[in-house]
Amino acid sequence: MRKAGMRIARVRRPIEWPTVALAGTIYGFWGVLTYFHTLFPLWLWIPLGAWTVAWHASLQHEIIHGHPTASRAVNRLVGCWPLLLWLPYESYRISHLVHHRDERLTDPLDDPESHYWTQEQWDRLGLLHALAVRANATFLGRITIGPARSIYCFVQREARLVWQGNAMHRRIWAGHALQLAVVLAWLVFACGLNPLLYFVAIVYPGTALMLVRSYAEHRAESEVDERTAIVENAPVLGLLFLYNNLHVVHHEQPTMPWYQIPAWYRAHRARLVRDNGGLVYDGYLDVARRYFLTAHDTLIHPLGRVPALDAERPETPAPALAGA
Repeated sequence: MRKAGMRIARVRRPIEWPTVALAGTIYGFWGVLTYFHTLFPLWLWIPLGAWTVAWHASLQHEIIHGHPTASRAVNRLVGCWPLLLWLPYESYRISHLVHHRDERLTDPLDDPESHYWTQEQWDRLGLLHALAVRANATFLGRITIGPARSIYCFVQREARLVWQGNAMHRRIWAGHALQLAVVLAWLVFACGLNPLLYFVAIVYPGTALMLVRSYAEHRAESEVDERTAIVENAPVLGLLFLYNNLHVVHHEQPTMPWYQIPAWYRAHRARLVRDNGGLVYDGYLDVARRYFLTAHDTLIHPLGRVPALDAERPETPAPALAGA
């Protein structure tokens, strides 16, 4: 088990320049790929575009955890632009921070990023829905139908909250509408790019790349430290995911900047692997090989719910982005 006091204190620098440079690179790539889209063959434009919007999602994840400046307002201004179109930054921020209650990781109700179900939830599913969930539990399903399922479930849930008059979600979507209008104005009026083509060719495969990272990140276990995986030997996708392939580091040190994670992992590898029960994959090809047509784990949480450690459990879980 992780010992009390293991979490290091982070020295706050006024500006983390590697992350500033990363943000400039991502927005620069996106600007070039959209403005000059007619100059790229589709076979090149699609993967470059998908990489860029997935990289931007990784940047947003970094910003959610307090980077690259000490100012939340400045950070939000850097990260809020919805290059994926469908995901409001503020919804992502709230949901992801709830996910970081490690004692609730993988719980079907309390963890917004859990893909597990309670038995009661599963029993209420119709046949087609259950088949879709089973398919989505495989690696192949996650990268093919997974984006459609995640987007549909998220938007449906958010629309219901807005329709029911939830003030917070109405504010979030009002802000998102303004940010989305800026992105769409750039795509349509500055670039002459059809938003439908952008969604199909860039957003959908970009979302699939995001789901590669999250597919095997967590596993239901009784011990908290054994719920988070490590994917080693992923130099290319590791950069795309800003080294959250070494996900156990991020959950132990959530404010550590992305560019410090590899060295910190190497220095503490033996303990981290011991504490997480050896839940280590040899690259994402290893993940794909193991689970290409096989579910990553049982669909119903093996414990039903994660055993409560707190006196009270939240009555209303945050909306899940995972689409579980």
